Amino acid sequence: MDKFTKVTGVAAPMPLMNIDTDMIIPKQFLKTIKRSGLGVNLFDEMRYDSEGREIPEFVLNQPAYRDAKIIVAGDNFGCGSSREHAPWALLDFGIRVVISTSFADIFYNNCFKNGILPIVVSQEDIDKLMDDAKRGSNAVISVDLENQVITGPDGGSVSFDVDPHRKHCLLNGLDDIGLTLEKAASIDAYEAKAAAERPWV
Repeated sequence: MDKFTKVTGVAAPMPLMNIDTDMIIPKQFLKTIKRSGLGVNLFDEMRYDSEGREIPEFVLNQPAYRDAKIIVAGDNFGCGSSREHAPWALLDFGIRVVISTSFADIFYNNCFKNGILPIVVSQEDIDKLMDDAKRGSNAVISVDLENQVITGPDGGSVSFDVDPHRKHCLLNGLDDIGLTLEKAASIDAYEAKAAAERPWV
């Protein structure tokens, strides 16, 4: 998993409430177990018409937001079924941060495990950030995880909270396997001791 320290990029405004995981990545794309290649189908039913043509009005199809790294979203982002493909699709598209007033628990946890930072802020702060995001290509926002600060295009800042353990994992690029490998020496020592004490096992 790539380390997350600071992300600076265009923020796409998605003021819809209750964007669920089926909207993020529709069910027909869940057959793969690969984490790559899903970005093209991110928000598929909102991005494309029935003939597969881009819908120009959708935010990520607009020139200013095609390379967005951040989404500023409405309340209850990531609700619905517990599909890990949702953060996979966001990450494959290039999204590293989602900012909302609330997230569904399973989606929230899956984001951290896949290198995406979900940030919860107040309604007042989301309103400010949404206004910033609506500036098109000028909607450049910086997210500094170490200092837990979001900085808008005019220099205004918003602080955010994050669990210290999850912060440590993102800063160091550690998923569940990486966390286990950090303790590899202790695991090896235990296995060696156990083998010596119980050679018949």
